[in-house]
Amino acid sequence: MKRKIFQWTLPPEIERRLGDSSYGRQRAIFEAGNLLLILHAPPGPDDLTREFRVFLRTADGRYQCNGIADGQVQLRRLLADYRTLYDELEEAYQKAHTSEELFRLLESVAPAGRSAGNMRDALQAAREYVKEDTLLIAMRDEAYEVARNFEILLGDVRSALDFRIARNAEMQAAKSAEMALAQHKLNVLAAITFPLMAIATLLGMNLAHGFENAPPIFFYLVFALGLIVGLAVKSWVTNGEKKDG
Repeated sequence: MKRKIFQWTLPPEIERRLGDSSYGRQRAIFEAGNLLLILHAPPGPDDLTREFRVFLRTADGRYQCNGIADGQVQLRRLLADYRTLYDELEEAYQKAHTSEELFRLLESVAPAGRSAGNMRDALQAAREYVKEDTLLIAMRDEAYEVARNFEILLGDVRSALDFRIARNAEMQAAKSAEMALAQHKLNVLAAITFPLMAIATLLGMNLAHGFENAPPIFFYLVFALGLIVGLAVKSWVTNGEKKDG
């Protein structure tokens, strides 16, 4: 892809510092009294390329933007676009309640914050090249504020996302502990009742085993024996769980 050529004539000293395919990263180029300020429009979360805002300040102090002589207006509008994007993302952050919403928001805040920070650095470099330009001073100061706001918002979104992830992990651990406790109770109950059920099943079979006419005390003896065996099995189960833990 070839670099877009605007309706202006760049000084050859600046032209030599530009690539053929793109204007590249946000930066300031100063040659022969002329300042070329390469900035990017606010990015979207799915943008693979950046929309360039290229400003030329000639030696006599006049501004152009992308070849049109309304550079000062467009520079102010660019900063306003970043402020508008920040306000929209801040509002979305206030309304975000789930981890999914915060993650989608992070995909928008992160590239916008990087772009705002690079714009701030480019304007600072331009300010150092042309120290007496009051417009550059004002735009530099505003860019610092915008970039700082994005940094704070990015930190807030990441903190909120980390908190929700940690809380979900804690809730999952609590549910796992509840399930383990319920399983333990079932194991204990099964350990106690299984021997009794086994003995009752054997005695309930329609076979002649000699205990059909036994006195009632025999029932209680069998019940006690089954209970003792059940408690022994229960002790074996619980001791095994403790060793596994």
